[in-house]
Amino acid sequence: MGSSKAASGLLNMNQINFLSVLDHLDDGVMIADINGIIQYYNQAQARIDGISPEKAMGLKVTEIYELSNRTSMIMQCARHQQAIKNRIFFYKTVSGKVANTITSVYPLFDHKTITGVICFVKDYEQLRRSMPVPSASECRSTLGNGTQYTFDDLIGSSPDFIRVKETAQKAAASPSPIMIQGETGTGKELFAQSIHNFSPRHKEKYVAVNCAAIPQYLMEGMLFGTTRGAFTGALDKPGLFETAHKGTLFLDELLAMPMELQAKLLRAIQEKQVRRLGSVKEIPVDVKIISSVSRDPRVAIRENRLRTDLYYRLGVVMVKLPPLRERLDSIRELTIHFIKKYNQRLGTHVQGISREVRELFQVYQWPGNIRELEHLIEGAMNLAGQEKILGIDPFTPGLDTLEPMAPPAPRIPPEDRPPTDKKGLAEPIISRVSDLPDPSRPLAQIQADQERTAVTNALAACRGNVTQAARHLGISRQLFHYKIKKYQLCRADFMSRI
Repeated sequence: MGSSKAASGLLNMNQINFLSVLDHLDDGVMIADINGIIQYYNQAQARIDGISPEKAMGLKVTEIYELSNRTSMIMQCARHQQAIKNRIFFYKTVSGKVANTITSVYPLFDHKTITGVICFVKDYEQLRRSMPVPSASECRSTLGNGTQYTFDDLIGSSPDFIRVKETAQKAAASPSPIMIQGETGTGKELFAQSIHNFSPRHKEKYVAVNCAAIPQYLMEGMLFGTTRGAFTGALDKPGLFETAHKGTLFLDELLAMPMELQAKLLRAIQEKQVRRLGSVKEIPVDVKIISSVSRDPRVAIRENRLRTDLYYRLGVVMVKLPPLRERLDSIRELTIHFIKKYNQRLGTHVQGISREVRELFQVYQWPGNIRELEHLIEGAMNLAGQEKILGIDPFTPGLDTLEPMAPPAPRIPPEDRPPTDKKGLAEPIISRVSDLPDPSRPLAQIQADQERTAVTNALAACRGNVTQAARHLGISRQLFHYKIKKYQLCRADFMSRI
C-alpha cells in the first residue's frame, strides 16, 4: 500500500546528516565540547581564521585564538549555559590574523545536561560587501566617480599623521603607482579614494577590487576581461583595467593575488595594455595603480607572496599608515566622529565617553585599529539607552578581547641594578627552566595569568588600598578597578590580611 514514511512524504529527522549541511554554509560554524575542545570546524570558519580544519580539530579554543576562558564566547556559553546572540566580536588567532565578526553561541543539551556549544560566525567585512547600497538619505553622498572620501574626511591632527597625508597628496599628482602599507582597519581604502580625488584624474572612474575576496579562478577574467567562447559561458566583457581607463585602479590586499597572476599583472603595467582571456588583441589602457598590503612587502617577498619585480613597479611611492596604537592622540577626535555618526543612525543622544573609558582606550593595543574602535563605539551605543555619557559597562565585552600594551620599563634604583663586569656591561641574568612559563599554553593565557598575579600581589602588598596598588603598578585608579572586576577579585579579601 506504500504506507512507509518515505512514500507518504513525511520527513524523518533522524536520517538527516546535519553536519553535511553545516559544511556548505557561508557562515563559520564551530562545535566544541564543554571543555572548549573543537569537535567540528567548517570550511567557512577556516577561511575567516586562516586555519585549516585539520589543525583546529582537537584543540581547545584558547589554543588557536588569543582568548582566555573569560573572554572566549564559547567558554562563557559552556560555563553559564546561556546563549550569546549577534555579538560584534573582534578576535585574533595565535597566528596573528584579526577577524571582525558577528558571533552567536548556543549551548547544546542532552536532555537537561549540557554537552557542548555550537558557534556561528559571520564575517562582518564579507557581510558589509554583500549588503545592498543604502539610499542617499541613509549614507553620505558619493562623488559621482565611484568614491565617497577625500583628504578632508581623514581624521587626525598628530604631526606623524599629517606627514603621511602630505606624502599621499604629493604622490597623487604623479602618474606613478602608489603602494599603501597598513594593518587591517587603518583606513587604506579611504586613503586610496582620497588620493584619486586629489589627483588630476579625479573626474574619471575609481575602480577598486579586493584581491582577497575574489576566487583565484575568477580574478584573471575580472582584471583583464573575457572573450565570448574563451570558456563555457564566457561573454565579451571588459575587465577592471578597461573600466578604469583614464582613471584609478585600486588593488586592495595585493598579497592575496597568486604569483602566476602577479606576472601577468606586471606585464600589463609595463606594456600599458591588456589582453582579454581568449583573445589575441592587445587593448591599450591608461590607469594609475594604487595597491595596498597589510604587512611589510619586503617580508612578503622573502615569503614568496610578492614578486620582487612587481614590488619595484607598484611600490614607486610608499605610503605607510600608522596603526592606532601609534597615534593614540587621535582617539579623542575619532571617538567624537563615531559618536556623531551613530547618534544620527541610531537616534541616540550620546555626548561622550567617561574618563574611565578614555583611560582604557589609551592602554590597549587596538589590533583592529580604527575599524575596531568604531565597532566598539557602535556596540556600546546600542546598549546606551538614554545615557548621555558612555561608561565602562557597555564596552566591557569588547574590551575584554583586547591586549593591554606593555607598560614602560620601571626605573631601577642604583642599589637594585644588576652587577656589571669590568667593562661596565651588565652581567646576564640566567633564568631557571622552572621559572619560565609553560610553552604549551597560549601566549594570551600566559599574559592574562601574569597580569592577574601582578594585580593580586599589588592588592596584597597594599592591603586592599586601590590607590596605592594602582600607583604601585603605574596605572590609573580607574583602570585598576577595571582589572579587579575583570579578574573577579574581592578587595575586602586583602584588607584583612596582615
